[in-house]
Amino acid sequence: MTEMTPVTRAATDATPVKTPTLPDAQTVTEVKHWTDRLFSFRVTRPQSLRFRSGEFVMIGLLGDNGKPLLRAYSIASPAWDDELEFYSIKVQDGPLTSKLQHIQPGDQIILRPKPVGTLVHDALLPGKRIWFFATGTGFAPFASLLREPQTYEDYDEVIITHTCREVAELEYGRQLIEDLKSDEMMIELLGQENLDKIRYYPTTTREESPVMGRITDLMRSGRVYADLGVEPINPDTDRAMVCGNLAFNLEIKELLEGYGLEEGANSKPAQYVVEKAFLD
Repeated sequence: MTEMTPVTRAATDATPVKTPTLPDAQTVTEVKHWTDRLFSFRVTRPQSLRFRSGEFVMIGLLGDNGKPLLRAYSIASPAWDDELEFYSIKVQDGPLTSKLQHIQPGDQIILRPKPVGTLVHDALLPGKRIWFFATGTGFAPFASLLREPQTYEDYDEVIITHTCREVAELEYGRQLIEDLKSDEMMIELLGQENLDKIRYYPTTTREESPVMGRITDLMRSGRVYADLGVEPINPDTDRAMVCGNLAFNLEIKELLEGYGLEEGANSKPAQYVVEKAFLD
């Protein structure tokens, strides 16, 4: 493990599991700090929890007033995983993340087992190519969908774009995709020919990197299509999922609709979907 990603994981035999003291309590099993602003963690999964890859749940801790303080978090692990993974920012004065960033293996969090969300395959019409557009921790639902077999059953090509300010903020996604393509279990589960469908396109907006700029600007200029050697987005073949900050979501919605794509929902599948849940 690199110095960038210190891991704290519960020892299966040595770490006692605390008796639940929180409502809907789940136990933290692993914590990784990627930067001073980003961390991921894994928790136990309720036996009764069923969800579709790409959905989110409400998680949190008790607030200073003794009442649950909850926020929407996309589940970063796929629907078949025995545990649940989450990817989070650290906000020093954030009501929840100022506390959540200090969790350790063996600690408990509140997890409301009622998954919902629009970033699911059911909300899209059949297509040939899927685009995942993410900024920051918006990569989380795509971390789930990239490990979901249905993604590769439904599409011939899977393009994931991830835009962050600095190179280090891309590390969670970069390492996940690298592990996907090298982990024997994932290769056996998803198939090498399916993993070869993944096209990863990271960009930065502040620190110098091989590709700099906002993905929306790179789409307007045509560079992203030239770099990937693909045709521009076409409503007949392309589908898209979007998860980022509000300004980004609105901007890319306008772009996608300019290409002729229509927004879909669970009740009315179409060509693209946007996640509307945010955390602070």
